[in-house]
This record gives sequence, structure tokens and C-alpha cells, in this order.
Amino acid sequence: MGDLWQGLAQAFWLVVTFDATLVEITARSLRVTLSAVFIATLIGVPFGVWLALNRFRLRRLTIAVLNALMGLPPVVVGLIVYILLSRSGPFGVLNLLFTPTAMVIAQVIIITPLIASIAHQASRELWAEYHDLLISLGATRRQRLVTLIWDGRRSLLTATLAGFGRAIGEVGAIMIVGGNIDHLTRVLTTAISLETSKGNFAIALALGFVLIGLSIAVNLLAHMLSGTERGRRW
Repeated sequence: MGDLWQGLAQAFWLVVTFDATLVEITARSLRVTLSAVFIATLIGVPFGVWLALNRFRLRRLTIAVLNALMGLPPVVVGLIVYILLSRSGPFGVLNLLFTPTAMVIAQVIIITPLIASIAHQASRELWAEYHDLLISLGATRRQRLVTLIWDGRRSLLTATLAGFGRAIGEVGAIMIVGGNIDHLTRVLTTAISLETSKGNFAIALALGFVLIGLSIAVNLLAHMLSGTERGRRW
């Protein structure tokens, strides 16, 4: 029990003193995750809203596939990206394997279906409310898309935060395509795994505290935004 409290005390001290290693790993995690979330949002939000607006023959199948991709195993994504970026793969000439860029690519693939699906659900409800008004005003498809994105931006931001929450805690795909290289691709989740296996519980706990703090902050923000969205519109 004494060792446990000592480890917790050391971990807390590393956090409050902004340990250099801790700051470096956290900054890299945020850089990779925020890059992936930005790209996934640019893809997922317009696609989700477009899916809510349009009717076509394979629409239901598309929605079903999109929802199924939300549960795509991250290690499978990591394996696919690894094969594509390896020297013998079609994109091996780019030399992206074991770089932050490869990690961003893997995270984008993982979280884009999640963001698109949430955006679709939110936009479908908004479209049901605004359908008659926008049709009567003669709004074009592009104007409808822009209107739904703008008026539902709180819900769409919640979708983005959900994507961030999943990406920041990802370890399987990141480990495969990033390699957990010190000062290059080591992020919070992979560092926790490594330090735990080495028996460095103080630094592992400190990294865990930071990861939990980020996850809680994102979930609280998403809860606040979703609650405000139900109460009123911007």
C-alpha cells in the first residue's frame, strides 16, 4: 500500500511540475489527435449532413455501412494502414510509416464514420424541422447543406468532440503504424503501455492522469453543448 501511495504522489508531482517528458508526450498526442479530428470533421460533417438531405437508391445501405464502420476494430485499421504504407505497399514510396502522419491517417479512418454518423443523426432531425420552410423558399441543395451545418453547429461540434474523445484514447492502430518511437511517435496511450511494462508506474500514472483529464474535459464540454442545443438554438 505504501508503494501505491508513493507512486501516486510521484505521479501527481510530475503533473503539477509540468515534467518535460510529460509535456512533450502530451503535446504530441494533442497535435496528432487534433490534426486527425480536423481532417475527419472536414470529411464527416458535410457527408453526414448531405446524407440527411438526399434520397438515393442505396441510401439505407450507405447509412448501415456507416454505422457499422463506427465499430471498426482499430487494430484492423492499423494493419490496413501499415500494409498500405509499408515498403512493399502501394504508398511505400512516401516513407510515411512510423511517422506522425501515419498516425493521423489511421485516426482519421477510425473517427470519420463516428463523426459522420452523429452529424447525420443531428441533421436528419433538423431537416425534418426545416424541410418545408427551405423547400418553400426555393433553397438550392448547397444552401440547404450550409443552413443545416450553420444552424446545427452545436450538435455538429458535439460530433467533433466525440471523435476527439475516441482518437485521444486510441492505442492499437497508433502502436502499429507509429511504432512508439521516443521523441517522434510516442503519445499518451502508447507511452502508458510502455512505462507500465517497464515498471515505471509513476510516469505511467502521470500520463494516465493527463489522459483522464483530457477525456473528462471533452466529455463535459460535449454534455454542456448537447444540453444547450436541446434548450435553445444559437
